[in-house]
Amino acid sequence: MLVRERFKVPHIPSSEITPESIYMRRRQLMKAAGLLGGVAAGVAFDAGAAVATGGKPLQFAPATAGSDGFHTGEDQTPFTDASQYCNFYEFGTGKSDPADYAHEMSTDPWSLEVTGEVAKPGKLSLEDILGRYPLEERIYRLRCVEAWSMVIPWVGFPLASLLREFEPTSKAKYVAFETLYRPKEMRGTRSFGSTIDWPYREGLRLDEAMNPLTLMAVGMYGKTLPNQNGAPIRLVVPWKYGFKSIKSVVRIHLTDKQPATSWQDQNAREYGFYSNVNPEVDHPRWSQKYERRLPSSLFSPNRIPTTMFNGYGEQVAHLYTGMDLKKYY
Repeated sequence: MLVRERFKVPHIPSSEITPESIYMRRRQLMKAAGLLGGVAAGVAFDAGAAVATGGKPLQFAPATAGSDGFHTGEDQTPFTDASQYCNFYEFGTGKSDPADYAHEMSTDPWSLEVTGEVAKPGKLSLEDILGRYPLEERIYRLRCVEAWSMVIPWVGFPLASLLREFEPTSKAKYVAFETLYRPKEMRGTRSFGSTIDWPYREGLRLDEAMNPLTLMAVGMYGKTLPNQNGAPIRLVVPWKYGFKSIKSVVRIHLTDKQPATSWQDQNAREYGFYSNVNPEVDHPRWSQKYERRLPSSLFSPNRIPTTMFNGYGEQVAHLYTGMDLKKYY
């Protein structure tokens, strides 16, 4: 009989956490030590040089500053940090596991299926998607529930553009998303006592999905997405915690009922359906009032206050008028 174990993360004091800049480069440094073992001390090794710089260039409209929230104006996180410090449990629970193992996932061919409460259900290939939706750049913050954050230039198109093409019916109230599930290529899904009931699932209310900020990303830093960052197509919802921005999406299902989501299924007390960035609602095991913007280190911690809706309140606060955001967390 297969026994599913619920995932519980032990509390670790922040003083005992390895700085991100050291953690992200540890494998490169270890490799360097092996390569340079016979070389005299004092010869420097550029750890960043061992890191890939992205995929194929994309054609897109560059981000422009304005009141729409599509451009933060903040310093962008270096590509090395954004591509080497990731959450993608299909490849392991360590932050560097996705960068180490996601190359085992095949992304060609790829298709995205839209089903449920739509007038025109169907499936699009990646080529179809790239051919019919003009791509634009948006520089968004991405805030993780573990209290780290990044500023990433995403390349993609509004989710609303895709959904309108399939014509949601009057019964559609929610949008459910599903990640690729391919155990032979995703070693994290083969672990005993796995943390997730695969495939990974997420969901939004329809009005959240149709908000102009909600993006289907196919690239970052001007190039196609690396596998570890959700290739070839992922969701980006910048006012919610990062786990809502589901990676490597293969299915979108519109429904009249609130869909089950993977982390809510695992631990509803800690991970609510809405998962809006809210510094006034602490995670049961740590505060959400501050975050560490990558790059960050022991001697330069880059600790900043968390802002409501991750700074996108002007664009999205109206979606939650009258709601108790401590109850609907």
